[in-house]
Amino acid sequence: MRTLFLISSILFSSLLFAQQARDMIIVNGDSLVGKTINGESIREVHGNVVLTQGNVRITCSKAIQYIARNEAELIGKVVVKQDSVIINTDIGYYYGNTKVAFSKSGISLYDGHVNLSSKNGYYYFDEKKAFFYDKVKLFDEITTMLAERLTYYNDENKAVAAGNVEVKDTSSVMYADSLIHYRDNKTSFAYNNVVIYDPQSRLAIFSNRLESYKQKDYSKIYDDPVLVKIDTTDNGQLDTLVISARLMESYDDSTKRVVATDSVRIARRDFSSINDITIFYRNSEFLFTYKTEISSSSPVMWNENAQLVGDTISAFLKDNKLKQLIINSNASIISSNEKYGFKYDQISGRKIDMYFDESGGLEKTEVNGNVLSIYFLFEDNEPNGLMKSSSERAVILFKDNSVEEVKFYGNAASEYHPENLIEGKEKDFTIPSFMIFNNRPTKELILGKRINKIFSQLNKLQHYGR
Repeated sequence: MRTLFLISSILFSSLLFAQQARDMIIVNGDSLVGKTINGESIREVHGNVVLTQGNVRITCSKAIQYIARNEAELIGKVVVKQDSVIINTDIGYYYGNTKVAFSKSGISLYDGHVNLSSKNGYYYFDEKKAFFYDKVKLFDEITTMLAERLTYYNDENKAVAAGNVEVKDTSSVMYADSLIHYRDNKTSFAYNNVVIYDPQSRLAIFSNRLESYKQKDYSKIYDDPVLVKIDTTDNGQLDTLVISARLMESYDDSTKRVVATDSVRIARRDFSSINDITIFYRNSEFLFTYKTEISSSSPVMWNENAQLVGDTISAFLKDNKLKQLIINSNASIISSNEKYGFKYDQISGRKIDMYFDESGGLEKTEVNGNVLSIYFLFEDNEPNGLMKSSSERAVILFKDNSVEEVKFYGNAASEYHPENLIEGKEKDFTIPSFMIFNNRPTKELILGKRINKIFSQLNKLQHYGR
């Protein structure tokens, strides 16, 4: 038994020695100088230096090998290779026992797919993992990623970036505190202070979470998302369209649309809205909102002093100006009078079309189907009763944003109510669908405490790509 134990011990020791021998760094070069410093044996190898350990091969101009530690300092034109991975640096260090390479003198990595570089970095050969930090840059086909820190998993084609992350491609740029990116299926997950900017349409989306599925041309944006489209007025001032919702979905296919869902609020200089779902087409400047099957309320939109309600509302813009509004099904417009409290001009029908002139002022309104209207009359700016009318169709013409002419067609009927009979009884004269909504959103209400930060970022973003 004792003999068997001794044989086993000898065999184990031999195997361990063989394993250690295989794992020791082997260094060759043009010249070699052996030294002992502070009791430690070292070798300085000069000229055409080659270090090998298993499938790891390193070349450099000079190497200092620490034999007992199984480590080596690498100096001058350092190239490290393992399979398809190639690492370049000027000065580096290799830890043989853990198979880790390190450099703080500028380092780059190429694996046949991505180029990765930074000021400092580690590469773990057994795990096939890189950890780079300080001014990290990753280039993948048409995408460039910048970050303070990045871990790249070679076998998984996965990158985990953190700290001032920036991702740029040919059509957009994205910023985030951190990001996980899978190269194979072009899927990314971004976290905290997320900003996506499309310079062509001058559109930015701010949120705290983003899921991007590039192969499907689809992105999901949530956790307090806000869309801001940068526009410029005729006098050169910055104007913006602001949309907030619980969820935003961006489709980067031929439609180029963003779908905002749940608790949607919209604000712009010339109109605003609250609704449950809005579809915004980025390139055509077309905005569409509608009443969903599960919704109990219709979309509401405000233009100047008018409140618009309908099951669907479409807004068409051209050259950053409102050109047309279409209200379909259960459509109504209620216009307030700043001087006289409850004297609301009202009109309803199946469909309402509103047309705007080149300056954005209301030019014409057409109402079709079961038209009902109540208009308060004034003479020399003093109240002069109201006109209550019904018809199948109505056309209202405007001049300088004031009613110039009203025409009724098809079974038209009108009745005049003098001022002395309606004074104090204005609430008795309303259309059946009359309802005033007091929750008109503004940019300030939508953006809240983030307003200064967002507009500061917008000022920088609008110069991006120029």
